[in-house]
Amino acid sequence: MRKLLVLACLISAVLGRKTFEGHQVLRITAANDVQISLLKNLTDHEHLELDFWREPVHESLPVDVRVPSTSLHRVKSFLKNNKIHYKIMIQDLQVLVDKEQQEMMRSRAHQPNSTDDFDYANYHTLDEIYSFIDMLVKENPQLVSKIVIGQSYERRPLNVLKFSTGSNRPGIWIDTGIHSREWVTQACGTRFAKMIATSYNRDPALTAILNKFDIFLEIVTNPDGFQFTHTSDRMWRKTRKPNPGSPCDGVDLNRNWDSNFGGPGSSNNPCDEDYHGPSAHSESEVKAIVDFVKSHGKLKAFVSIHSYSQFLLYPYGYTRTPCKDQAELHKLAGQAIAALKSLNGTRYTYGSIIEVIYQASGGSIDWTYDQGIKYSYTFELRPLQSSLYGFLLPADQIIPTAEETWLALMVIMEHTKNNPY
Repeated sequence: MRKLLVLACLISAVLGRKTFEGHQVLRITAANDVQISLLKNLTDHEHLELDFWREPVHESLPVDVRVPSTSLHRVKSFLKNNKIHYKIMIQDLQVLVDKEQQEMMRSRAHQPNSTDDFDYANYHTLDEIYSFIDMLVKENPQLVSKIVIGQSYERRPLNVLKFSTGSNRPGIWIDTGIHSREWVTQACGTRFAKMIATSYNRDPALTAILNKFDIFLEIVTNPDGFQFTHTSDRMWRKTRKPNPGSPCDGVDLNRNWDSNFGGPGSSNNPCDEDYHGPSAHSESEVKAIVDFVKSHGKLKAFVSIHSYSQFLLYPYGYTRTPCKDQAELHKLAGQAIAALKSLNGTRYTYGSIIEVIYQASGGSIDWTYDQGIKYSYTFELRPLQSSLYGFLLPADQIIPTAEETWLALMVIMEHTKNNPY
């Protein structure tokens, strides 16, 4: 095992991957609004190169921030001087990154010949996921097809799996991986795809759904960013499109939608992680979904899957005005989370985006809801906000995460089937 770990480190160095040696992730707990304001001011100090995994919003939510080794002393001194409590969540981020790479290398020794052989309990590269998609289509030609809804900035195909048993059906959309570093989401996407393909005509509930609805699943919604997390920077969140006049690349795809675009909870600074882009739907990865939603015209549910913190959220993110279907969406979210909890005891919080976490403008499910897709939801998967892993969820939690989330998805999809509108 030690030899594999050393090999992973050497390969990272040779390939020029960004190293996180000595980087710590701090979990900060603000006691009041004054301390929240101080932490928000800290986000403006770009020279510190801080990466906020969880932004300072209000004192009820912890703040997680990755701090490079060169900035640790200054940041900890700032927190101490302002009497802001913190603890070390991750002692050395590179240790977790190396362990993750080691597990992937071990898995790669066995190349699958079918989706039955695919290692769902490990993380995979973009090419491996694309190969999985092609195998699944080949194995299930009567149920599964691949449609390409567009191209990424770097001209990668935006592949969507279509599960269908008939023509001219209403649809249910699921996407994973819109933020590239949230690897558990793409991993769950492959597991969802296999579960759908193998459960038809075996699971009465899913069979009933597929006899009335098509299911569309985009496993890698941000392929350029995802590829970059494997080749260069494991913590990359955005796309890879250059921003003219800025040294910083990429747009946050979940701030690029025409839902109060450019409003509070998004940034006009290309160097920020939540940079909204030059205009609504400016990014090809978003525009492809927008065009698909509009051309299809009959999507009845839209579910976007992120990590982390264990939330199930519904509109709105950009306004505190409740959406007109809030009572139904809230009740359904509670039922979905109860189903999820029934498997492993995993606890989720649910509610509107703005009430549960923060104000965010330009988000996907606010746009889809305003397009008339009533059942619009966002999941934030494991780990819990109090855990010690953040975006580096251990691979042995992939299958439990996927299976419990699937139970919640089934509740949402069954409700969509049973409540036509």
